[in-house]
Amino acid sequence: MSGRTAQFTSLYTSAGQRKYLTPAERAQFIAAARVCPRAELRTFCLTLASTGCRISEALDVRGRSVEAGAGFIALRSLKRRNGAVVIREVPVPADLLNELEAVHGISALADRCLWTWSRSRAWQLVKSVMAEAQIGPGIHATPKGLRHGFGIHAIRSGVPINLVQRWLGHSRMETTAIYLQALGDEEREIAARMW
Repeated sequence: MSGRTAQFTSLYTSAGQRKYLTPAERAQFIAAARVCPRAELRTFCLTLASTGCRISEALDVRGRSVEAGAGFIALRSLKRRNGAVVIREVPVPADLLNELEAVHGISALADRCLWTWSRSRAWQLVKSVMAEAQIGPGIHATPKGLRHGFGIHAIRSGVPINLVQRWLGHSRMETTAIYLQALGDEEREIAARMW
């Protein structure tokens, strides 16, 4: 296994730190994003939370990427895959699509990006919403932790793993399979029978 693959085999760091937002933390983040007074930051955070996309992929979303009638956002993977352009369609809630239109006027944007921040500035802004949500410090309280939280949420919601793989843009099923490691309610119920 290569070093690159090894980093995706666990939801914990080698020091035992959790890499993902728990369901409660994810809900806190979404609640904080919904009341964010900066409309552009609100839509950015809700897009990250609703799609599980990478921060750079969200920054590449253009007006034409949002398909309100079909209920999805088309995300272009910015990871290199033998030079191929990979676009995946991720379904999102209607209220997010409505907010994107209200805030950004997506139907008029076409080829322009919805958000014009640099990657580092976007990362800082998301971290500020994490702080507003009172999510404790750590590797989990990052945009990547939000992405991992999306993967876990999707699996726990009964989304088939092949769809989670596609929505997250993973080229390998082994990468997506890490989300099966997170302890869910059903597993806790089974374990409680032993006690």
